[in-house]
Amino acid sequence: MKIFKLSLRNRIFISMILLVLGASILIAGVTVYQYTQESEAYHKERLERKEQAIRENIKFVLDKTTHVVSTENIPVILKERDKIYEMSQVHEMQLNIYDLTGRLLIKSNESFFRDTTNVQIPKQIIQNLETSPTKRFLKKSEINGQKSQSSYTYIHDNQFKPLAILYLPYLQDDEVLQKDLNDFLMKLGEVYLFMLLAAILMSYFLSKYITKSLKIVSEKIIETRLDKRNQKIQIENVSEEIYTLVSAYNSMIDELEESAVKLATGEREQAWREMAKQVAHEIKNPLTPMRLTVQSFQRNFDPKDPNVIMKLNEYSETLIHQIDTMSAIASAFSNFAKMPAQQNEILNVPKTVKLALDIFNENYIQFSSEKEEILVKFDRTQLIRVITNLVKNATQALQDVKDPKILVEVEEEETSVKVSVLDNGVGISEENKDKVFEPKFTTKSSGMGLGLAMVKNIVETYGGSINFESNKNKGTIFTVRFPK
Repeated sequence: MKIFKLSLRNRIFISMILLVLGASILIAGVTVYQYTQESEAYHKERLERKEQAIRENIKFVLDKTTHVVSTENIPVILKERDKIYEMSQVHEMQLNIYDLTGRLLIKSNESFFRDTTNVQIPKQIIQNLETSPTKRFLKKSEINGQKSQSSYTYIHDNQFKPLAILYLPYLQDDEVLQKDLNDFLMKLGEVYLFMLLAAILMSYFLSKYITKSLKIVSEKIIETRLDKRNQKIQIENVSEEIYTLVSAYNSMIDELEESAVKLATGEREQAWREMAKQVAHEIKNPLTPMRLTVQSFQRNFDPKDPNVIMKLNEYSETLIHQIDTMSAIASAFSNFAKMPAQQNEILNVPKTVKLALDIFNENYIQFSSEKEEILVKFDRTQLIRVITNLVKNATQALQDVKDPKILVEVEEEETSVKVSVLDNGVGISEENKDKVFEPKFTTKSSGMGLGLAMVKNIVETYGGSINFESNKNKGTIFTVRFPK
Protein backbone atom coordinates (compact mmCIF):
# COMPACT_ATOMS: atom_id res chain seq x y z
CA MET A 1 0.00 0.00 0.00
CA LYS A 2 1.10 3.54 -0.70
CA ILE A 3 0.60 4.60 2.93
CA PHE A 4 3.58 2.46 3.91
CA LYS A 5 5.76 4.27 1.36
CA LEU A 6 5.16 7.70 2.88
CA SER A 7 8.09 9.48 4.46
CA LEU A 8 8.37 9.72 8.22
CA ARG A 9 7.61 13.44 8.05
CA ASN A 10 4.35 12.86 6.15
CA ARG A 11 3.39 10.05 8.51
CA ILE A 12 3.83 12.31 11.54
CA PHE A 13 1.86 15.08 9.81
CA ILE A 14 -1.02 12.81 8.82
CA SER A 15 -1.06 11.06 12.21
CA MET A 16 -1.46 14.34 14.09
CA ILE A 17 -4.27 15.49 11.79
CA LEU A 18 -6.06 12.16 12.15
CA LEU A 19 -5.59 12.36 15.92
CA VAL A 20 -7.32 15.73 16.10
CA LEU A 21 -10.11 14.61 13.75
CA GLY A 22 -10.55 11.38 15.69
CA ALA A 23 -10.70 13.25 18.98
CA SER A 24 -13.30 15.69 17.64
CA ILE A 25 -15.48 12.89 16.28
CA LEU A 26 -15.17 10.92 19.52
CA ILE A 27 -16.08 13.91 21.68
CA ALA A 28 -19.03 14.77 19.42
CA GLY A 29 -20.25 11.18 19.67
CA VAL A 30 -19.85 11.12 23.44
CA THR A 31 -21.65 14.46 23.69
CA VAL A 32 -24.63 13.25 21.65
CA TYR A 33 -24.79 10.07 23.70
CA GLN A 34 -24.57 12.04 26.95
CA TYR A 35 -27.33 14.42 25.87
CA THR A 36 -29.52 11.46 24.90
CA GLN A 37 -28.99 9.82 28.26
CA GLU A 38 -29.64 13.05 30.14
CA SER A 39 -32.80 13.62 28.12
CA GLU A 40 -34.08 10.15 28.97
CA ALA A 41 -33.22 10.63 32.65
CA TYR A 42 -34.84 14.08 32.70
CA HIS A 43 -38.12 12.83 31.24
CA LYS A 44 -38.14 9.80 33.50
CA GLU A 45 -37.60 11.89 36.63
CA ARG A 46 -40.16 14.46 35.48
CA LEU A 47 -42.76 11.75 34.94
CA GLU A 48 -41.99 10.30 38.37
CA ARG A 49 -42.38 13.71 40.03
CA LYS A 50 -45.68 14.39 38.30
CA GLU A 51 -46.89 10.90 39.10
CA GLN A 52 -45.98 11.32 42.76
CA ALA A 53 -47.68 14.72 42.94
CA ILE A 54 -50.87 13.45 41.26
CA ARG A 55 -51.03 10.46 43.59
CA GLU A 56 -50.68 12.78 46.58
CA ASN A 57 -53.51 14.96 45.24
CA ILE A 58 -55.74 11.93 44.68
CA LYS A 59 -54.95 10.65 48.18
CA PHE A 60 -55.84 14.07 49.60
CA VAL A 61 -59.17 14.07 47.72
CA LEU A 62 -59.96 10.56 48.94
CA ASP A 63 -59.20 11.53 52.51
CA LYS A 64 -61.53 14.55 52.38
CA THR A 65 -64.47 12.94 50.60
CA THR A 66 -67.70 12.07 52.37
CA HIS A 67 -68.34 9.17 50.06
CA VAL A 68 -67.35 5.66 50.84
CA VAL A 69 -63.89 5.12 49.37
CA SER A 70 -64.22 2.20 46.96
CA THR A 71 -63.38 1.32 43.38
CA GLU A 72 -66.96 1.96 42.26
CA ASN A 73 -67.04 5.41 43.88
CA ILE A 74 -63.73 6.62 42.38
CA PRO A 75 -65.38 8.34 39.39
CA VAL A 76 -67.93 10.05 41.64
CA ILE A 77 -65.31 11.23 44.11
CA LEU A 78 -62.94 12.61 41.42
CA LYS A 79 -65.70 14.30 39.43
CA GLU A 80 -66.92 16.10 42.55
CA ARG A 81 -66.11 19.75 42.08
CA ASP A 82 -64.19 18.75 38.90
CA LYS A 83 -61.18 17.56 40.89
CA ILE A 84 -59.81 15.33 38.11
CA TYR A 85 -59.94 18.16 35.58
CA GLU A 86 -58.31 20.54 38.05
CA MET A 87 -55.43 18.10 38.67
CA SER A 88 -55.04 17.58 34.92
CA GLN A 89 -54.76 21.33 34.32
CA VAL A 90 -52.38 21.93 37.22
CA HIS A 91 -49.97 19.16 36.20
CA GLU A 92 -50.59 19.45 32.46
CA MET A 93 -51.11 15.74 32.28
CA GLN A 94 -53.90 13.50 31.09
CA LEU A 95 -55.24 11.26 33.87
CA ASN A 96 -56.81 7.89 33.16
CA ILE A 97 -58.09 5.73 36.00
CA TYR A 98 -58.99 2.06 35.56
CA ASP A 99 -60.35 -0.55 37.92
CA LEU A 100 -58.16 -3.46 38.97
CA THR A 101 -59.28 -5.51 35.97
CA GLY A 102 -58.17 -2.80 33.53
CA ARG A 103 -61.56 -1.33 32.67
CA LEU A 104 -61.67 2.45 32.24
CA LEU A 105 -63.41 4.30 35.08
CA ILE A 106 -62.71 7.96 34.38
CA LYS A 107 -60.31 10.16 32.47
CA SER A 108 -59.58 13.83 32.05
CA ASN A 109 -60.46 15.55 28.79
CA GLU A 110 -57.57 17.96 28.07
CA SER A 111 -57.69 18.54 24.34
CA PHE A 112 -53.99 19.36 23.91
CA PHE A 113 -53.03 15.82 24.89
CA ARG A 114 -53.21 13.09 22.38
CA ASP A 115 -55.51 10.35 23.69
CA THR A 116 -53.71 7.12 22.94
CA THR A 117 -55.51 4.99 25.49
CA ASN A 118 -58.32 2.49 25.13
CA VAL A 119 -61.12 1.63 27.49
CA GLN A 120 -59.28 -1.52 28.52
CA ILE A 121 -55.69 -2.01 29.71
CA PRO A 122 -54.01 -5.03 28.06
CA LYS A 123 -53.75 -8.04 30.34
CA GLN A 124 -49.98 -8.25 29.86
CA ILE A 125 -49.55 -4.78 31.37
CA ILE A 126 -51.77 -5.71 34.36
CA GLN A 127 -49.65 -8.84 34.92
CA ASN A 128 -46.43 -6.83 34.71
CA LEU A 129 -47.83 -4.31 37.18
CA GLU A 130 -48.88 -7.04 39.62
CA THR A 131 -45.49 -8.77 39.51
CA SER A 132 -43.48 -5.55 39.75
CA PRO A 133 -41.64 -5.19 43.10
CA THR A 134 -42.39 -1.45 43.14
CA LYS A 135 -45.98 -1.95 41.95
CA ARG A 136 -45.22 0.39 39.11
CA PHE A 137 -44.85 -0.30 35.39
CA LEU A 138 -43.29 2.02 32.84
CA LYS A 139 -43.92 1.50 29.13
CA LYS A 140 -41.89 3.29 26.46
CA SER A 141 -43.02 3.71 22.86
CA GLU A 142 -42.30 5.77 19.73
CA ILE A 143 -44.81 6.75 17.09
CA ASN A 144 -43.79 8.80 14.01
CA GLY A 145 -40.54 9.77 15.67
CA GLN A 146 -42.31 11.05 18.78
CA LYS A 147 -41.15 9.29 21.94
CA SER A 148 -43.55 8.73 24.84
CA GLN A 149 -43.57 7.11 28.29
CA SER A 150 -46.65 5.60 29.94
CA SER A 151 -46.79 5.12 33.70
CA TYR A 152 -49.06 2.56 35.41
CA THR A 153 -49.38 2.55 39.21
CA TYR A 154 -51.93 1.69 41.92
CA ILE A 155 -54.19 4.08 43.84
CA HIS A 156 -54.52 2.91 47.51
CA ASP A 157 -56.94 3.62 50.30
CA ASN A 158 -55.91 4.44 53.87
CA GLN A 159 -55.21 0.77 54.51
CA PHE A 160 -52.87 0.62 51.46
CA LYS A 161 -55.37 -1.55 49.69
CA PRO A 162 -55.33 -1.12 45.89
CA LEU A 163 -58.45 0.63 44.66
CA ALA A 164 -57.68 1.45 41.04
CA ILE A 165 -54.93 1.82 38.44
CA LEU A 166 -53.61 5.29 37.57
CA TYR A 167 -52.41 5.66 33.97
CA LEU A 168 -50.37 8.72 32.97
CA PRO A 169 -49.41 9.10 29.29
CA TYR A 170 -46.35 11.35 28.91
CA LEU A 171 -45.05 12.74 25.58
CA GLN A 172 -41.32 13.56 25.55
CA ASP A 173 -40.77 17.04 24.18
CA ASP A 174 -37.04 17.18 23.28
CA GLU A 175 -37.18 20.40 21.30
CA VAL A 176 -35.41 22.48 23.95
CA LEU A 177 -32.79 19.83 24.66
CA GLN A 178 -32.26 19.25 20.94
CA LYS A 179 -31.74 22.97 20.40
CA ASP A 180 -29.21 23.04 23.22
CA LEU A 181 -27.46 20.04 21.70
CA ASN A 182 -27.32 21.64 18.25
CA ASP A 183 -25.95 24.89 19.72
CA PHE A 184 -23.31 22.96 21.63
CA LEU A 185 -22.28 20.95 18.56
CA MET A 186 -22.01 24.14 16.52
CA LYS A 187 -19.71 25.71 19.10
CA LEU A 188 -17.77 22.48 19.41
CA GLY A 189 -17.37 22.37 15.61
CA GLU A 190 -16.03 25.93 15.55
CA VAL A 191 -13.57 25.15 18.33
CA TYR A 192 -12.35 21.97 16.63
CA LEU A 193 -12.09 23.70 13.27
CA PHE A 194 -9.76 26.21 14.87
CA MET A 195 -7.90 23.37 16.60
CA LEU A 196 -7.62 21.51 13.29
CA LEU A 197 -6.06 24.52 11.56
CA ALA A 198 -3.72 24.98 14.51
CA ALA A 199 -2.89 21.26 14.45
CA ILE A 200 -2.08 21.43 10.72
CA LEU A 201 0.38 24.27 11.28
CA MET A 202 1.82 22.72 14.40
CA SER A 203 2.16 19.26 12.86
CA TYR A 204 3.81 20.73 9.75
CA PHE A 205 6.53 22.54 11.70
CA LEU A 206 6.82 19.79 14.31
CA SER A 207 7.23 17.04 11.70
CA LYS A 208 9.74 19.22 9.87
CA TYR A 209 11.67 19.77 13.10
CA ILE A 210 11.59 16.10 14.08
CA THR A 211 12.74 14.84 10.67
CA LYS A 212 15.28 17.58 10.05
CA SER A 213 18.04 15.67 11.80
CA LEU A 214 17.08 12.42 10.08
CA LYS A 215 17.10 14.17 6.71
CA ILE A 216 20.62 15.47 7.33
CA VAL A 217 21.77 11.99 8.31
CA SER A 218 20.12 10.37 5.26
CA GLU A 219 21.64 12.94 2.88
CA LYS A 220 25.09 12.35 4.36
CA ILE A 221 24.68 8.57 4.06
CA ILE A 222 23.60 8.91 0.40
CA GLU A 223 26.66 11.10 -0.32
CA THR A 224 29.05 8.68 1.37
CA ARG A 225 31.63 7.36 -1.10
CA LEU A 226 34.68 5.19 -0.71
CA ASP A 227 36.65 7.18 -3.26
CA LYS A 228 36.38 10.59 -1.61
CA ARG A 229 36.74 12.25 1.76
CA ASN A 230 33.43 12.15 3.61
CA GLN A 231 32.43 14.80 6.14
CA LYS A 232 31.17 13.94 9.59
CA ILE A 233 27.77 15.08 10.82
CA GLN A 234 27.71 17.90 13.34
CA ILE A 235 24.25 18.35 14.92
CA GLU A 236 23.39 19.94 18.24
CA ASN A 237 20.32 19.72 20.47
CA VAL A 238 19.05 16.40 19.18
CA SER A 239 17.33 13.49 20.88
CA GLU A 240 19.26 10.59 22.33
CA GLU A 241 18.23 8.30 19.46
CA ILE A 242 19.42 10.76 16.79
CA TYR A 243 22.64 11.37 18.73
CA THR A 244 23.30 7.61 18.81
CA LEU A 245 22.67 7.39 15.05
CA VAL A 246 24.98 10.34 14.32
CA SER A 247 27.71 8.88 16.53
CA ALA A 248 27.45 5.54 14.73
CA TYR A 249 27.68 7.31 11.36
CA ASN A 250 30.74 9.35 12.39
CA SER A 251 32.43 6.19 13.69
CA MET A 252 31.65 4.50 10.39
CA ILE A 253 33.21 7.42 8.50
CA ASP A 254 36.44 7.07 10.51
CA GLU A 255 36.58 3.34 9.79
CA LEU A 256 35.70 3.95 6.14
CA GLU A 257 38.53 6.46 5.72
CA GLU A 258 41.00 4.05 7.28
CA SER A 259 39.80 1.26 4.99
CA ALA A 260 39.91 3.57 1.95
CA VAL A 261 43.49 4.62 2.72
CA LYS A 262 44.57 1.00 3.14
CA LEU A 263 42.75 -0.04 -0.03
CA ALA A 264 44.11 2.86 -2.07
CA THR A 265 47.63 2.19 -0.82
CA GLY A 266 47.37 -1.49 -1.65
CA GLU A 267 45.89 -0.83 -5.10
CA ARG A 268 48.50 1.82 -5.83
CA GLU A 269 51.33 -0.45 -4.81
CA GLN A 270 49.88 -3.30 -6.85
CA ALA A 271 49.42 -1.05 -9.88
CA TRP A 272 52.99 0.23 -9.74
CA ARG A 273 54.31 -3.31 -9.26
CA GLU A 274 52.44 -4.36 -12.39
CA MET A 275 53.66 -1.26 -14.21
CA ALA A 276 57.25 -1.95 -13.14
CA LYS A 277 56.99 -5.51 -14.46
CA GLN A 278 55.63 -4.21 -17.75
CA VAL A 279 58.38 -1.58 -18.07
CA ALA A 280 61.05 -4.15 -17.26
CA HIS A 281 59.60 -6.52 -19.84
CA GLU A 282 59.43 -3.81 -22.52
CA ILE A 283 63.00 -2.73 -21.80
CA LYS A 284 64.28 -6.30 -21.99
CA ASN A 285 62.83 -6.69 -25.49
CA PRO A 286 65.27 -4.25 -27.19
CA LEU A 287 68.18 -5.28 -24.95
CA THR A 288 68.27 -8.78 -26.41
CA PRO A 289 68.84 -7.68 -30.05
CA MET A 290 71.33 -5.07 -28.81
CA ARG A 291 73.32 -7.78 -27.02
CA LEU A 292 73.25 -10.07 -30.05
CA THR A 293 74.31 -7.22 -32.34
CA VAL A 294 77.29 -6.32 -30.13
CA GLN A 295 78.35 -9.98 -29.81
CA SER A 296 78.11 -10.47 -33.58
CA PHE A 297 80.14 -7.31 -34.18
CA GLN A 298 82.75 -8.50 -31.68
CA ARG A 299 83.12 -11.91 -33.34
CA ASN A 300 83.04 -10.80 -36.95
CA PHE A 301 84.91 -7.50 -36.83
CA ASP A 302 87.83 -7.45 -39.32
CA PRO A 303 89.58 -4.15 -39.88
CA LYS A 304 90.85 -5.37 -43.22
CA ASP A 305 87.40 -6.27 -44.53
CA PRO A 306 86.58 -3.93 -47.44
CA ASN A 307 82.95 -3.80 -46.27
CA VAL A 308 83.80 -2.96 -42.67
CA ILE A 309 82.36 0.55 -42.93
CA MET A 310 79.07 -0.73 -44.27
CA LYS A 311 78.83 -3.40 -41.58
CA LEU A 312 79.68 -0.86 -38.88
CA ASN A 313 76.87 1.39 -40.11
CA GLU A 314 74.42 -1.53 -40.01
CA TYR A 315 75.43 -2.38 -36.46
CA SER A 316 75.11 1.27 -35.45
CA GLU A 317 71.65 1.65 -37.02
CA THR A 318 70.44 -1.47 -35.23
CA LEU A 319 71.69 -0.18 -31.87
CA ILE A 320 70.26 3.30 -32.48
CA HIS A 321 66.85 1.82 -33.42
CA GLN A 322 66.73 -0.27 -30.22
CA ILE A 323 67.87 2.72 -28.14
CA ASP A 324 65.06 4.82 -29.68
CA THR A 325 62.59 2.08 -28.74
CA MET A 326 63.83 2.16 -25.13
CA SER A 327 63.60 5.97 -25.12
CA ALA A 328 59.98 5.82 -26.40
CA ILE A 329 59.13 3.33 -23.64
CA ALA A 330 60.64 5.59 -21.00
CA SER A 331 58.81 8.65 -22.41
CA ALA A 332 55.45 6.83 -22.47
CA PHE A 333 55.90 5.69 -18.90
CA SER A 334 56.95 9.17 -17.82
CA ASN A 335 53.98 10.82 -19.53
CA PHE A 336 51.54 8.38 -17.94
CA ALA A 337 53.02 8.81 -14.48
CA LYS A 338 52.67 12.60 -14.59
CA MET A 339 49.31 14.10 -13.71
CA PRO A 340 48.27 16.73 -16.26
CA ALA A 341 49.24 20.16 -15.08
CA GLN A 342 46.13 22.27 -15.23
CA GLN A 343 47.38 25.40 -16.90
CA ASN A 344 43.99 26.49 -18.07
CA GLU A 345 43.64 29.08 -20.79
CA ILE A 346 40.89 30.16 -23.16
CA LEU A 347 41.24 27.90 -26.20
CA ASN A 348 39.54 27.88 -29.56
CA VAL A 349 38.89 24.13 -29.76
CA PRO A 350 38.54 23.79 -33.58
CA LYS A 351 41.75 25.74 -34.12
CA THR A 352 43.68 23.74 -31.48
CA VAL A 353 42.42 20.38 -32.80
CA LYS A 354 43.36 21.36 -36.35
CA LEU A 355 46.82 22.34 -35.10
CA ALA A 356 47.19 18.91 -33.46
CA LEU A 357 46.36 17.22 -36.79
CA ASP A 358 49.10 19.12 -38.66
CA ILE A 359 51.78 16.71 -37.42
CA PHE A 360 50.12 13.84 -39.33
CA ASN A 361 51.03 13.40 -43.01
CA GLU A 362 48.25 10.93 -43.87
CA ASN A 363 46.01 12.43 -46.52
CA TYR A 364 43.00 10.39 -45.45
CA ILE A 365 42.65 12.33 -42.19
CA GLN A 366 39.78 14.83 -42.46
CA PHE A 367 38.67 17.56 -40.06
CA SER A 368 35.15 18.94 -39.58
CA SER A 369 33.68 21.56 -37.24
CA GLU A 370 30.23 23.12 -37.21
CA LYS A 371 31.71 26.40 -35.94
CA GLU A 372 34.99 28.12 -36.51
CA GLU A 373 35.21 29.26 -32.91
CA ILE A 374 34.24 27.27 -29.79
CA LEU A 375 35.89 28.65 -26.67
CA VAL A 376 36.65 26.60 -23.54
CA LYS A 377 39.05 26.64 -20.62
CA PHE A 378 41.61 23.87 -21.17
CA ASP A 379 45.34 23.20 -21.21
CA ARG A 380 46.59 23.51 -24.78
CA THR A 381 49.31 20.85 -24.43
CA GLN A 382 46.96 18.33 -22.84
CA LEU A 383 44.27 18.85 -25.50
CA ILE A 384 46.83 18.32 -28.27
CA ARG A 385 48.06 15.20 -26.46
CA VAL A 386 44.49 13.80 -26.32
CA ILE A 387 43.89 14.40 -30.04
CA THR A 388 47.26 13.06 -31.20
CA ASN A 389 46.89 9.86 -29.17
CA LEU A 390 43.38 9.17 -30.49
CA VAL A 391 44.35 9.88 -34.10
CA LYS A 392 47.56 7.85 -33.75
CA ASN A 393 45.54 4.86 -32.49
CA ALA A 394 43.13 5.32 -35.42
CA THR A 395 45.97 5.32 -38.00
CA GLN A 396 47.43 2.15 -36.47
CA ALA A 397 44.02 0.47 -36.84
CA LEU A 398 44.02 1.26 -40.61
CA GLN A 399 47.26 -0.50 -41.61
CA ASP A 400 45.52 -3.34 -43.45
CA VAL A 401 42.52 -1.33 -44.74
CA LYS A 402 42.36 -0.67 -48.50
CA ASP A 403 40.48 2.63 -48.35
CA PRO A 404 41.42 4.16 -44.96
CA LYS A 405 39.47 7.09 -43.58
CA ILE A 406 39.70 9.11 -40.39
CA LEU A 407 37.28 11.92 -39.54
CA VAL A 408 37.84 14.26 -36.60
CA GLU A 409 34.70 16.27 -35.70
CA VAL A 410 34.21 19.10 -33.21
CA GLU A 411 30.66 19.92 -32.05
CA GLU A 412 29.33 22.37 -29.47
CA GLU A 413 26.66 21.08 -27.06
CA GLU A 414 24.63 22.95 -24.47
CA THR A 415 27.09 22.62 -21.58
CA SER A 416 30.02 20.80 -23.19
CA VAL A 417 32.19 20.36 -26.27
CA LYS A 418 32.28 17.04 -28.10
CA VAL A 419 35.29 15.83 -30.09
CA SER A 420 34.83 12.63 -32.12
CA VAL A 421 37.48 10.57 -33.89
CA LEU A 422 35.98 8.13 -36.43
CA ASP A 423 37.84 5.50 -38.40
CA ASN A 424 36.91 2.56 -40.66
CA GLY A 425 39.59 0.28 -39.28
CA VAL A 426 39.57 -3.24 -37.91
CA GLY A 427 37.60 -2.27 -34.84
CA ILE A 428 37.85 -3.61 -31.30
CA SER A 429 36.82 -7.16 -30.44
CA GLU A 430 34.16 -7.79 -27.79
CA GLU A 431 36.61 -9.45 -25.39
CA ASN A 432 38.92 -6.40 -25.52
CA LYS A 433 36.32 -3.62 -25.09
CA ASP A 434 36.46 -3.71 -21.30
CA LYS A 435 40.26 -3.47 -21.34
CA VAL A 436 40.73 -0.53 -23.73
CA PHE A 437 41.45 2.08 -21.06
CA GLU A 438 43.49 -0.19 -18.81
CA PRO A 439 47.17 0.74 -18.42
CA LYS A 440 49.55 -1.68 -20.13
CA PHE A 441 46.83 -3.13 -22.34
CA THR A 442 47.65 -3.16 -26.06
CA THR A 443 46.85 -5.24 -29.12
CA LYS A 444 49.94 -4.04 -30.99
CA SER A 445 53.23 -5.94 -31.14
CA SER A 446 55.10 -2.94 -29.72
CA GLY A 447 54.32 -0.18 -27.25
CA MET A 448 53.17 -0.18 -23.65
CA GLY A 449 49.47 0.44 -24.10
CA LEU A 450 49.53 3.68 -22.06
CA GLY A 451 48.09 6.04 -24.71
CA LEU A 452 44.35 5.60 -24.08
CA ALA A 453 44.87 5.28 -20.32
CA MET A 454 46.68 8.63 -20.39
CA VAL A 455 43.90 10.18 -22.51
CA LYS A 456 41.25 8.97 -20.06
CA ASN A 457 43.30 10.34 -17.17
CA ILE A 458 43.57 13.79 -18.78
CA VAL A 459 39.91 14.01 -19.80
CA GLU A 460 38.57 12.95 -16.37
CA THR A 461 40.94 15.34 -14.61
CA TYR A 462 39.19 18.19 -16.44
CA GLY A 463 35.73 16.87 -15.50
CA GLY A 464 35.05 15.29 -18.88
CA SER A 465 34.29 11.81 -20.17
CA ILE A 466 35.46 9.49 -22.92
CA ASN A 467 33.68 6.52 -24.47
CA PHE A 468 33.68 4.59 -27.69
CA GLU A 469 31.61 2.48 -30.06
CA SER A 470 33.23 -0.16 -32.19
CA ASN A 471 32.22 -2.88 -34.64
CA LYS A 472 34.62 -5.57 -35.73
CA ASN A 473 36.04 -4.84 -39.23
CA LYS A 474 33.77 -1.79 -39.59
CA GLY A 475 35.44 0.88 -37.52
CA THR A 476 35.53 2.71 -34.21
CA ILE A 477 34.26 6.04 -32.89
CA PHE A 478 35.95 7.60 -29.85
CA THR A 479 33.94 10.45 -28.31
CA VAL A 480 35.42 12.95 -25.83
CA ARG A 481 33.28 15.43 -23.93
CA PHE A 482 34.53 18.10 -21.56
CA PRO A 483 32.66 21.03 -19.98
CA LYS A 484 32.78 24.51 -21.42
